[in-house]
Amino acid sequence: MRLLHTSDWHLGRSFHGVGMLEAQRNFVDQLVSFVEARSVDVVLIAGDVYDRALPGLDVVKLLDEALVRITQAGANVVLTSGNHDSAIRLGFASRLLERGGVHLRTRIEDLDVPVMLPARTDGQGNPATVAIYGIPFLEPRLVAERLEAPSATHFEVTLAAVERIKADVAQRRVSGPVHPVVLAHTFASGGITSESERDLSIGGLGAVPLDLFEDFTYTALGHLHGRQELAPHVRYSGSPLAYSFSEARHHKGAWLVEIGADGVPDVQEVLWEAPRTLAVLRGKLDDLLGSAEHAWAEAAYCHITLTDAQRPAQAMETLRSRFPDTLVLAFDPEGAEARSKTSYSTRLAEAEDDLGVCCGFLDHVRGRAAGEAEETALREALESVRLEEAEL
Repeated sequence: MRLLHTSDWHLGRSFHGVGMLEAQRNFVDQLVSFVEARSVDVVLIAGDVYDRALPGLDVVKLLDEALVRITQAGANVVLTSGNHDSAIRLGFASRLLERGGVHLRTRIEDLDVPVMLPARTDGQGNPATVAIYGIPFLEPRLVAERLEAPSATHFEVTLAAVERIKADVAQRRVSGPVHPVVLAHTFASGGITSESERDLSIGGLGAVPLDLFEDFTYTALGHLHGRQELAPHVRYSGSPLAYSFSEARHHKGAWLVEIGADGVPDVQEVLWEAPRTLAVLRGKLDDLLGSAEHAWAEAAYCHITLTDAQRPAQAMETLRSRFPDTLVLAFDPEGAEARSKTSYSTRLAEAEDDLGVCCGFLDHVRGRAAGEAEETALREALESVRLEEAEL
């Protein structure tokens, strides 16, 4: 049996103000083609299907189209809700959708209600029944009592959810071999974070230990956007698209999980083609504009940090003459550390005259000294004020 482990679709998300719906539609095209080409049996979506609790109509339509196309391609879909989703809204009509091969696991009551897939056999006729369980994002304060957890922490509520699943697996194994597969939207210790995930708890205390999942045949994790292996059978698929510049070096994809009579003989990486490259550039303005080594970034979404000692005028407009899709501009001027050691009040006290105070203020607030024309205008303004005061 072939499972395609995905998560964190974040349908409806934008990238620094740029809409991503077309890029997400392109990802769905790739996914459906892969399902057809590799005869995938089940597509897993481990939470954060939407980017917000109240997605737009066009976003809901895209998910609807994706689910229809995946099931038409011959695969079931099992999905759970993440911290970005509204579990209630995402879980609407779950019993009806199940008839069409879309299995929603967004409710606490369904933690120990697996999706039971038809038994398969290996070459020797040994059965391999697969039971897929879903652990949605668990907000400790809201679910601790319902799960009878001793305290409202991510560890305790996740442990309580896992224990429910393990009890159900043990009961089912009385009748024959069962391979439990678990979807969980959580932060498991050992995962490497990136900027576009929102913290699951204040202070980073939401991490749960990896060994909670050691008794399952495969655990499909969601929440972290980088595809990674925490253990051979515990993995994050990551998001299908980059949602922050901290993900510029990620290779976006999924995991193709083979399950046989004896467990998981093989897990293969799957790569999605990115619609746009991300570029994180740093340097002086003239160097960035003139260097041939940055030619590849001309068609990329760019995050650029300028290191000029003084902040160039109209920097964004100038950069966009070569890098039209510069979305983020930052400044880290050379010598800034030395300047920061001298407080503004100290520099103000060292000013020789009123003109020095005004020019120093310009330098302080914008990171660039007054130009000749600006200094002339300030000098004339100060002289006008002096003359007015003299007349009084």
